Amino acid sequence: MFDLARADRTATGLRDFYAGRTRKLDALDLFGRMTERVPAYRAFLADQGVDPASVAGLGDIPVMTKANYHQRYDLAARCWGGTLSGCDMVAVSSGSSGKPTVWPRSVLDERAVAERFEQVFDGGFRAKERTTLAVVCFALGNWVGGMYTADACRHLAAKGYPITVATPGNNVDEILRVVAELGPLFDQVVLLGYPPFVKNVIDAGQDWAGRHVKIVLAGEVFSEQWRDLVATRARMDDPVTDSASLYGTADAGVLGNETPLSVRIRRFLADRPEVATSLFGDSRLPTLVQYDPGTRLFEVVDGTLAFSADGGVPLLRYHIADEGGLIPHATMMTICGEQGDKPELPFAYVFGRSLFTVSFFGANVYPENVTVGLERPHVADRVTGKFVLRTLEDADRDRKLSIVVELAPGTLPSDELAATLAESVRAELLRLNSEFAHYVPAGRQLPEVLLRAAGDPEFFPPGVKHRYTR
Repeated sequence: MFDLARADRTATGLRDFYAGRTRKLDALDLFGRMTERVPAYRAFLADQGVDPASVAGLGDIPVMTKANYHQRYDLAARCWGGTLSGCDMVAVSSGSSGKPTVWPRSVLDERAVAERFEQVFDGGFRAKERTTLAVVCFALGNWVGGMYTADACRHLAAKGYPITVATPGNNVDEILRVVAELGPLFDQVVLLGYPPFVKNVIDAGQDWAGRHVKIVLAGEVFSEQWRDLVATRARMDDPVTDSASLYGTADAGVLGNETPLSVRIRRFLADRPEVATSLFGDSRLPTLVQYDPGTRLFEVVDGTLAFSADGGVPLLRYHIADEGGLIPHATMMTICGEQGDKPELPFAYVFGRSLFTVSFFGANVYPENVTVGLERPHVADRVTGKFVLRTLEDADRDRKLSIVVELAPGTLPSDELAATLAESVRAELLRLNSEFAHYVPAGRQLPEVLLRAAGDPEFFPPGVKHRYTR
């Protein structure tokens, strides 16, 4: 049924965004509205034994997970009013089974995401004063990254930024054709995509001199050495201001973004591993972003992140199982001796999804997918079923998917067996994991398989609970 009031709300909301008027998220207000208008949330509170009238603060609200909320209640019941009619479009992402998870949203939900893109384009890229060709290199279609990115960039253009958006998707030849034809007409070219794919595009180009390339990345943690290598090959002026990584999820879009300040701090910490370890509690260097608590309210739950966000499917204290933490702005400035830029936004650091997945070309690769490949009749009797799933960088800073497989007792390693296992796993990843099939270029879909004897002390020590990802 035609809804004129909805049109008015949309027009008002977009007008506020284009005029620079931001809205603020109040968690308790969101709780009240969800209790009244989201059927699944009312059922969730009842199942959790929570009386809405007893909730006095954020800590009284139960934590959501995919298992106890998304997988338990119908999609429409998780939307405002118990219907999809208030959502303009849907995006999908793959779950552990490879079955797409649907995430409805309205055009107004894109404002918070567009604000994060605006901080990147207006901050380091100075896009208010430079004509910009924004080339979307994410997979298009219903996949969340490509369409969300294109929409956010178009909102910036509509707001007045001299940005023109091109959407070749993850087609290297078409990206290069677009850049060659249109790039000379603009002051700068911004490539937006998953880190290994953007590197593939840059490596495939003939000469990036004079293009004033910038890059916007998402989906994976990368090293500062990787940033420097790509900056050199793309002839960037300054890797600190010319590159930015986004932290986002299919559930709610972009949650935070790198800024020139956070990149400077990350590079400072990359050269001081002892400081980084004391700060992050881990020797790994995480993605370090800043976020706006006015639109995305973060918390740390048992060493992993949870957030609250309004949207087509509103989320309150939603536990996303990303390993990481939060650092107040003032604390970070004291540790690193930096002078903070305005606004003084807090920091979030993210190692990636805990325990279960690795990210490869932006696709979540799950152990469950690999297991099926090792269980096929023609290989199952030669392996134990244990493996370690990793992504590695080679000497040229290219990413590869690596699987260390435990051989069955008495089975000898051979190149033939490794090749057979790799083909079997690839076939199942393509069959089961729709993100993998759409995001990962065909030339990178065959994993590297390394074979180890049963009980190998490095990867498969006896008597230790096995972890399938590293």
